[in-house]
Amino acid sequence: MVKRVTTPLRREQLGDLRAGDQVLISGEIYTARDAAHKRLVELVEQGKPLPIDVKDQIIYYVGPCPAKEGEVIGSCGPTTSGRMDAYAPTLIRLGETGMIGKGERLPEVYAAMQEYGCVYFGATGGAGALLASCVEKVEEIAYPDLLSESIKRLTVKDFPVIVIGDIHGGNLYQREEN
Repeated sequence: MVKRVTTPLRREQLGDLRAGDQVLISGEIYTARDAAHKRLVELVEQGKPLPIDVKDQIIYYVGPCPAKEGEVIGSCGPTTSGRMDAYAPTLIRLGETGMIGKGERLPEVYAAMQEYGCVYFGATGGAGALLASCVEKVEEIAYPDLLSESIKRLTVKDFPVIVIGDIHGGNLYQREEN
C-alpha cells in the first residue's frame, strides 16, 4: 500500500511512517546539498536566522540539472546523503521532519531522528527524469552563488520515495532477512 503525505510534514504524521513504506509526497519541499547545509549550520552556530524555516519541512538532497526549454526543472536525482551527516542533526533539532536522499546514514543522524522526530526518505538514484516529472514549480530561495546547489523550494505532486529510516528506529538498510 502506498501512503500519501502532504507538506508541511508535521511530527504527528511521522508515527504512521515505517521503514519500507512507499510514500508519495505532495506540497512544497526544499533542496539543499552539503555547501548549503554547511552555511545553514554556520548561521545556527552564529545565532543568526536561517533563510528558510526548517520546522515541519522536508529537505531533498539534490542539485538539479538546468531545465530544458518547456521543462520546469531538469533531471533531479538524489545525491549521497552521507555528505549531509555532519549537519543533519542540527537541522533535525530545529524541527526538520523529513530528508530525501540515497544511501546509509551515520548512527548520530538516526539518533537525532528518533529523539526529535524526523523521517529519512530514499529516492531512487538514476531516476532523475522521473522525479523531475513530479515537480510542478521551482523557486530559488537562497545562495544563488551555489548555482544548481542553491536552496530551492519545489512544489511537487506524488513525488515517489521509500521510508529508509523512521522515528521508531526502523532502518531499511539494517533489516534482517528471514
